[in-house]
Amino acid sequence: MQTKAQAIKKASWISIWGNAFLSALKITIGSISGSMAVLADGIDSASDIVTSIITLFTAKIIAKPPDIRFPYGYEKADTIASKVLSFIIFFAGAQLAISTFTKLIENEAREMPTNLAIYVTVVSIFGKLLLALYQFRVGKKTKSSMLVANAKNMQNDVVISLSVLLGLIFTFIFKMPILDIITAFAVSGWIMYIAVKIFMKSNIELMDGIEDTSVYKIIIEAVEEVEGAFNPHHIRIRQRNNMYIIALDVEVDEYLSVKISHEIAHKVDKNIRSKIENVYDILVHVEPEGTHDPSEVYGVSSKDFKG
Repeated sequence: MQTKAQAIKKASWISIWGNAFLSALKITIGSISGSMAVLADGIDSASDIVTSIITLFTAKIIAKPPDIRFPYGYEKADTIASKVLSFIIFFAGAQLAISTFTKLIENEAREMPTNLAIYVTVVSIFGKLLLALYQFRVGKKTKSSMLVANAKNMQNDVVISLSVLLGLIFTFIFKMPILDIITAFAVSGWIMYIAVKIFMKSNIELMDGIEDTSVYKIIIEAVEEVEGAFNPHHIRIRQRNNMYIIALDVEVDEYLSVKISHEIAHKVDKNIRSKIENVYDILVHVEPEGTHDPSEVYGVSSKDFKG
């Protein structure tokens, strides 16, 4: 059975060779046919090669076991890689925007692209779609945010290629070569937009936040179901890739023994895990009932979910 790292490596190599073929094809045909939009699409595919190489390198890092320096393991390298990918994607889009904008303001006379531009764009659409579906499937299976981000980037490449195809069709219909450049400029804007979305999404995990805050309510309900556990508070959740690391305080009767208090904490841990699948670790701190200071504002408590 493949490990997560092995699955990511395989997906990365397929992405590298697939994008290398499509990129070389589009850049070559874009230059021969005289289509700036197809050339731009080829440059975008070339950036995907770089992102896949980063993904491959990151797979080696996350495969390392936890150690004294990184006791939670190396999984967050996946999130850091997503951040790096967003910069590379944005840079490729910005370079393309500058190039196409320069050509627009120069307003030089241009020849019509040849039919080769349309053929290679159709090939690109089907090729990118297959790569995106494969990356997305492996990313979901391995719960890799890095692969999912790469898959979304490739899905956007399909949209880009469709836009290029549409632009080429209108270029041939209206006999206006400038539409090809305008299409390339629009493509660059879309590339930068996607890069910003990937950048913002990775911020949540790096800042120890979570997207789905309803998980807090599930934890509170799980604690309230355990006999002898009261007032869950100071609940904090952060993510280790797709896994939750949970810390919380619960109150118990102050006259209970340490052993019974520990058993209650263990039941809280077990009940939370039964309701939330992807839990990496849970730390339950036990306090005597009634000692919680409500003025302490860090973490989440049941009052945050009461209207």
